[in-house]
Amino acid sequence: MKPTTMQTFPNLFKTLLADESGQDLIEYALVAALVGLGAIVAMRTLSTNVNAAFTNIAKQLTNVI
Repeated sequence: MKPTTMQTFPNLFKTLLADESGQDLIEYALVAALVGLGAIVAMRTLSTNVNAAFTNIAKQLTNVI
């Protein structure tokens, strides 16, 4: 006798819940996204500081000339 779909669905669901294949890929993607976000925030702060430094240098050069 062939099992019906309703009888095999709980077994399939349990199997899918226990399956961990692909989990590493998702974790690496989340870490890469976090690193990317951190880089974007750091670059914005760094660009503001670099811009302020060049503005200061330009003002000092203008005053000297």
